Amino acid sequence: MSNHAETGKKPIYKKWWFWGLIIVFIIAIGTSQGGNSDTLTSTQGDGQEIENKEEDNIPTEYKNALKKAESYSKTMHMSKQGIYDQLTSEYGEQFSADAAQYAIDNLDVDYKQNALEKAKTYQNTMHMSKSAIYDQLISEYGEQFTEEEAQYAIDNLK
Repeated sequence: MSNHAETGKKPIYKKWWFWGLIIVFIIAIGTSQGGNSDTLTSTQGDGQEIENKEEDNIPTEYKNALKKAESYSKTMHMSKQGIYDQLTSEYGEQFSADAAQYAIDNLDVDYKQNALEKAKTYQNTMHMSKSAIYDQLISEYGEQFTEEEAQYAIDNLK
């Protein structure tokens, strides 16, 4: 019989507070890894360097919209129009049109790849035909990818 059974104590990994600490630790590491690489240095006339953060001039709402847009792209593989609509929707994120447009303009995304990932989801979970997937990808009531992005997805489905 194990020592834990004899003493009546749970092993540390079975205690709720242990996992709480692990989660806090992981979150702390994740946020510290997201450092800002947008620091610019410039030189004054006397040779003294000044650090300017490019991000400092960007409103928080715009930064938040960009973070949400990145999340929608990475997790849900949404189209450019789909992300914009979600960001501005009164039933979605409710960002201003300007903040949403900033996010779209600054989002580094391969929308063809997003279309392909979305097509794979339809193929694997909903067992749709390529024709039905294409229609869903370009539909204004569906994914709202461009025809070129949707065709890329169909051409690259296995």
